[in-house]
Amino acid sequence: MKLGRAALGLLLLAPLAVRAVEPISLGLALAGVLTTYISYPRLYCLFAECCSPKRSLSREALQKDLDSKLFGQHLAKKVILNAVFGFISNPKPKKPLTLSLHGWTGTGKNFVSKIIAENIYKGGLNSDYVHLFVATLHFPHISNITLYKDQLQSWIRGNVSACARSIFIFDEMDKMHAGLIDAIKPYLDYYDNLDGVSYQKAIFIFLSNAGAERITDVALDFWRSGKQREEIELKDMEHALSVSAFNNKNSGFWHSSLIDRNLIDYFVPFLPLEYKHLKMCIRVEMQSRGYKVDEDIVSRVAEEMTFFPKEERVFSDKGCKTVFTKLDYYYDD
Repeated sequence: MKLGRAALGLLLLAPLAVRAVEPISLGLALAGVLTTYISYPRLYCLFAECCSPKRSLSREALQKDLDSKLFGQHLAKKVILNAVFGFISNPKPKKPLTLSLHGWTGTGKNFVSKIIAENIYKGGLNSDYVHLFVATLHFPHISNITLYKDQLQSWIRGNVSACARSIFIFDEMDKMHAGLIDAIKPYLDYYDNLDGVSYQKAIFIFLSNAGAERITDVALDFWRSGKQREEIELKDMEHALSVSAFNNKNSGFWHSSLIDRNLIDYFVPFLPLEYKHLKMCIRVEMQSRGYKVDEDIVSRVAEEMTFFPKEERVFSDKGCKTVFTKLDYYYDD
């Protein structure tokens, strides 16, 4: 447990002379150390991860992570940076921050949620205050939807009670049973508190493939018109994304009150990746593994990927998701 590890850290700082102290005296001394340790949150937080509703966020650090790790996503970078930093900097938000990230597999949705978590909590996705739900894993059976709703409400209520700045990530929203996500609607609304619990400092992130076709259509239209993808603006697709998710019968947002009541703050499009973006992903992965960047291998791995549309071969059909396993082939001992 974190308490035990933190206490151990404090004890290691104690003088070695403690070995000469008789057991009873030592026990009293340790009790005193633990009492002091627990009584002073700042001291506790030196040795264990803490939840603090007032915790700060470095805009520069978040931007650096987005710029160095996320490629081909100018819209997502801008929205995420401004939305997350603005929310964390606001001492009294009116409601939780809700982000809905849309796009094909491998475009960076999961990666962005990881970056957000790591910039708020040292433990990132492994933090006790970050909670990941995968639709097909945690909510597999439609016959249990009533049970899932009760469990989901209980889980969110309990964790926000323990940490107001909790982060909840819902992956595979396009595979979630319709109606289930509406169970959390009260927690995303403009309430000061519900039954004594305030949800206003929490963050909810939804990941979905829903609307990816619309995103691709817009990106392809710009490419065929000879325009740069960086000219695409959020207004070109945000409304279409919300409508697409709301009307998609295979989406967890189908006719959802979260959209109907405008409780999703941002619908964030993730554009399909081009050949040059795959090469960027490969270079970064090489560096993260401690390899010297070999441009020949970079090109060979990128060229092994498949692209669409069939005639023009503009966009990668799997984004950066499989380049890492393909890279293993060239460095397999």
